[in-house]
Amino acid sequence: MATVLSVSGSPSATSRTTGLLRHLDARLLAQGHEVTRLDVRSLPAEPLLRADVRHPAIVAAAALFERADGIVIGTPIYKAAYSGLLKSLLDLLPQYALAGKAVLPLATGGSTAHVLAIDYALRPVLASMGAAYIAPGWFTLDRHITLGEAGAVSVAAESAVGLERVTDQFSAALCDRRAPVGAVL
Repeated sequence: MATVLSVSGSPSATSRTTGLLRHLDARLLAQGHEVTRLDVRSLPAEPLLRADVRHPAIVAAAALFERADGIVIGTPIYKAAYSGLLKSLLDLLPQYALAGKAVLPLATGGSTAHVLAIDYALRPVLASMGAAYIAPGWFTLDRHITLGEAGAVSVAAESAVGLERVTDQFSAALCDRRAPVGAVL
């Protein structure tokens, strides 16, 4: 199966966005994919802020993007846009870091007023970075994500169904892209 990089652009240590990604990671693992996690907040701030593309942590993060077949990008929405932390990392990656890759954009926020942020703020950046396929994104209200003890995450039914649908579409796209030329899909 495919190698997936699961990227959290949340600056919070107790992030619902990260929790949602871990919930989704479990589904992708159950479907046979290999999942690698990258919490952007774990990268050192200095090289992110100074655009130090030669810093070993930034080089290692860029290598994770390069090795992945697919990338899930999760971000909280602040002021109708994806997080500045995520933007800092995306700015340091090579221009076509997503070339040939399938990407699933996810967002969380406190209001449905931010639901279009994926399409109007994040999707254009992902497309400009050369993504071969951008799955339909999914916005989840913060109140639909519950973080429990020991990392347990639950997603309210009204969000879970849509999240499962876009995750499965992303997974299918990964499988289709990994099929040998001439294979019947």
